[in-house]
Amino acid sequence: MAILTLGQATQYPDQYDPSLLFPIPRSENRLKLNLKPNQALPFVGVDIWNAYELSWLNAKGKPQIALAEFQIPADSPNMVESKSFKLYLNSLNGTQFANETEVRERLMTDLSSVVGSKISTRINPPELIAKKGMQEMSGVLMDRLDIEIDPSLSANPELLKVNESFSPIEQCLVSHLLKSNCPVTGQPDWASIQIRYQGRPILEEGLLRYLIGFRQLGEFHEHCVETIFCDIKRQCKPDKLSVYARYTRRGGLDINPFRTDHNAPWPDNTRHARQ
Repeated sequence: MAILTLGQATQYPDQYDPSLLFPIPRSENRLKLNLKPNQALPFVGVDIWNAYELSWLNAKGKPQIALAEFQIPADSPNMVESKSFKLYLNSLNGTQFANETEVRERLMTDLSSVVGSKISTRINPPELIAKKGMQEMSGVLMDRLDIEIDPSLSANPELLKVNESFSPIEQCLVSHLLKSNCPVTGQPDWASIQIRYQGRPILEEGLLRYLIGFRQLGEFHEHCVETIFCDIKRQCKPDKLSVYARYTRRGGLDINPFRTDHNAPWPDNTRHARQ
């Protein structure tokens, strides 16, 4: 962690520099979940990044602004360290490009090289995103439960249980109370989470207590979602499971990991109120 750009004071570059991008191998965190490098993953998915501070110069030197969406496959060998991503995007600010297509292709090429897998990139004008609007995650809101919480407790998978006396159901559960901390700086990371499953009913109180237990955990967004997915799959044994979290932005970026074990549709990347 000491060598990561995230925890160090840095100067913002003013010229395009793809070497700023810093990869983080996914295998290191997945070993904590007993997922070995050569083992088939129990999920597929994508990390959806939204960049709100994208700018470059056109051929006449006039600044251009836009929003960008990046979709990084969950099976890519690497993630991108978030502050290095921000520094890289800011390196475009003083660089001239012939047109928007050149910017998009440069972004896609550089990020695909760093993560070790082909990513998709979309550049959107603000007015297009404004028309799309905002929408909260659909599902049964577990935050309505009036439960007592011990703030000192961590996320304990033993809290995850099902009602054995009920037949399997299809259900979608939502909470806005997911919070973890950056493993390098300790800064808080806030998120809403949506859990879709098919199986015996998951006991909501235990699941909510489990999710709230992440509040003191220092871990990357992607690993939090994969931990939640693997814990629910192991403890509750649903026939189908999807876990999707939308984190609030820091440094002009938000990260929204999605993991599923079946042919579920990819999220449509609609922002919610806190984003």
